[in-house]
Amino acid sequence: MRICFVCLGNICRSPTAHGVMQRLVADAGLSDAITVDSAGTADYHIGELPDERTRAAARRRGVELTHRGRQFTRADLDRFDLVVAMDAQNLQRLRQLAGGRTTPALVLLRSFDPTAAPGAEVPDPWGGGDAGFEEVFDQCERACAGLLAHVREQLR
Repeated sequence: MRICFVCLGNICRSPTAHGVMQRLVADAGLSDAITVDSAGTADYHIGELPDERTRAAARRRGVELTHRGRQFTRADLDRFDLVVAMDAQNLQRLRQLAGGRTTPALVLLRSFDPTAAPGAEVPDPWGGGDAGFEEVFDQCERACAGLLAHVREQLR
């Protein structure tokens, strides 16, 4: 199973989900069965490390984020089994790029969070303070745990 997390710039939300999911997959002993990546719908931060506030929030939780920003491309639609958007706007951009394709599945991350309302998004913390980055990490942990349970079912 190949999973790609997608936000706008690939420096806050999607690398957080990427790092959280990678840790969960490794802890579950599923690294041979599940690969994880992340990207942005925009090209603003190609080659950059995640925002320092994102990396700091992750480090406080024992997750090291080393992914370099990249833009999601049409070719990625052939590389991944599941593309997980952080918000409705980026999900819509992915759907436009897919142009009516039914694969890969395009979903919102928080659809796997049992505490989230239908259609809930991971808010972009970039313009705010440190608390927003902590909130994003909390949301990614809950949703990625649910996503891992979903993927385990798919792998059976």
